[in-house]
Amino acid sequence: MPLTRRTLFAAGGGGLLLAQAQALATPAQAQDAPKPIVSDNKLRIAMPAFASDPFFPADDSGDSGIDMDLARGIAAELGVEPVFDRSAGTFDAMVQQLTFGQADLAIGKLSRTLRRGRSILYSRPYAMLHQGLLANRVNLARITQGKPPEQIIRDFSGDLGVIEGSSFATYAAATFPHATIQRFAGWNMVIDAIRNGTIDLAYRDDFEIKKLMVDDPSMTVVARSITLTDKVDTIAVGISPDNPHLAAFVDLYLDLARGQQVLNTDEIIARYRQRSKV
Repeated sequence: MPLTRRTLFAAGGGGLLLAQAQALATPAQAQDAPKPIVSDNKLRIAMPAFASDPFFPADDSGDSGIDMDLARGIAAELGVEPVFDRSAGTFDAMVQQLTFGQADLAIGKLSRTLRRGRSILYSRPYAMLHQGLLANRVNLARITQGKPPEQIIRDFSGDLGVIEGSSFATYAAATFPHATIQRFAGWNMVIDAIRNGTIDLAYRDDFEIKKLMVDDPSMTVVARSITLTDKVDTIAVGISPDNPHLAAFVDLYLDLARGQQVLNTDEIIARYRQRSKV
């Protein structure tokens, strides 16, 4: 076909249309390209400043524990560096770090609650505990008047101690609607209140209560533990609400790398006893 002014114009126009099509396609392709799960090759992990052995140690006192191992394992599978933020003074403070965009994950014996679930994403549980009570023996005898504690515990109307900023501070009003809720800054303060009888019951998971009896057998003289077998406390990873891809990856990690293992109280107590001997 002879080259004419018309054919050259047509060819040039076709080339222009092709170039325009490529220019239009490029942004769409870039937009559809997979994005990294985390930015800057770092996984920002919120964890409390205090200790909860065997889950995590106090800040600057070691890097071992159930939650430490979990955090490092997730980061390793992502091929990024774990960066721990140990500024949270309460469990709720970890949740706030996620909602404010200051952390990608919150890993630190974090209980799942419906209130927290309104603002963050959760992984599936990796530990399942029962809720429990620590009772001052003298006060409990006065309240029960010889009846089995299980018969009166749900209608309890005395003083109930909880840790401020914990899931149990949230659970308390629904589980014990007639109780007077006393909020304390830390678990040691709750224990002291049980010892001196200023509160009747303390409300926490059964693992922490059983661990207390392991650490201090003298507590059995002044207190007794009660497990609420119909109430569970599920422990999971908290995830930034802006990163559903990371949430899906954490679930995948728990399924494939951890074999869908869900730790229970007896297994965690066994780990705690073993670590205590080291």
